[in-house]
Amino acid sequence: MTDHDVQLLLFDLALIIALARLLGAAAKRVGQPPVLGEIIAGVLLGPTLFHGKITALLFPATLRAPLSALANLGLVLFMFVVGYEVDLRLIRRRERVAASVSLCSIIVPLTLGIGLGVWLAHRHHVHDVGTFVLFLGTAMSVTAFPVLARILTDRGLHRTRVGGLALASAAVDDVLAWSLLAVVVALAGAGSPQLRLALAPVYAAAMFLLVRPLLRRLGEMYQRQGRLTPTVLAAVLVGLFLSSCATDWMGLKFIFGAFLFGIVMPREGLAVLREDVLERLEQVSVLVLLPVFFVVSGLNVDLSTVGLSGLAEFCLIMVVAVAGKFGGAFAGGRLAGVHGRQAGVLAALMNTRGLTEIVILSVGPHLAVLAGSKEGSDDMDQWVESLQGSATP
Repeated sequence: MTDHDVQLLLFDLALIIALARLLGAAAKRVGQPPVLGEIIAGVLLGPTLFHGKITALLFPATLRAPLSALANLGLVLFMFVVGYEVDLRLIRRRERVAASVSLCSIIVPLTLGIGLGVWLAHRHHVHDVGTFVLFLGTAMSVTAFPVLARILTDRGLHRTRVGGLALASAAVDDVLAWSLLAVVVALAGAGSPQLRLALAPVYAAAMFLLVRPLLRRLGEMYQRQGRLTPTVLAAVLVGLFLSSCATDWMGLKFIFGAFLFGIVMPREGLAVLREDVLERLEQVSVLVLLPVFFVVSGLNVDLSTVGLSGLAEFCLIMVVAVAGKFGGAFAGGRLAGVHGRQAGVLAALMNTRGLTEIVILSVGPHLAVLAGSKEGSDDMDQWVESLQGSATP
């Protein structure tokens, strides 16, 4: 990188942070999560406006690699935070309701998404139809657990019965959805030998049986020191990056290693450690790195190319995603004995999407899951990029 590239990179980072905070605050003022404003900031800096002149001026090709590296680092930290925030204790004494809501809120949108995927695959000449439709169904079925947790906390609903049920259901939903995505990644091949993919279950077992007990020692060290020392935080980061590296080497993408490492982090009696670690890492990831991820995603989103047919497909996707999630969660709640009004509120809360949805969608192009034949691949790429830019919490 030249001196000019370094200067422009630093200016871009300052611009990204300022714009993300500004639009995030504006979104919050109108009752929306700040992440919505940050997503819009990424789209505005992309080629959608002014025929891409802003993008070419501020984000030349020489800066794409370093920006992508920062975006990937942000994803690693974010997925670790997601895994660490999944508190499986929320499911205790709510197992029946959480299981019913989670399964139904995944099965119904997954089924509808697969049906929609078959139609879209033939319309856009997708080559690997099976993997594509499963990927689309998985994207339809996910719930953004961190966004839901923040919404409930901000509105004081996390200690209510329906809030607790929503968090418990979303925790199970997240684990199942990411497991489904791992299956899609394995089916797509991910460019790695099948022997490496076969190591994934072994690796997961080793994380729970071997790594988790070792991490408890970090908790003991934290309790002795009475604070989060640089040594403890460094050990967490080393383990996080090694776990991400391991799963990426297996062909399951680094996000799974980060998520799994967050899941196995010790929680029993270490709530203060959890809060300290999350506070430190969230400040870096949310303030700096995740806005970079939105911009990198926005650089590939050109909403000006979406015609009437694309808009119609987008509306159909939204209907299937929202109706499938709401209907599945509502049916699951009713089957578990939840009253109608509470089941409706629970179903609405389970429709929380946004950042996690974009993370899942960003995996598709890298795996060539969304690439069609020569005739239809350009149209499919535009459709997916538009979908990425249009996902909202």
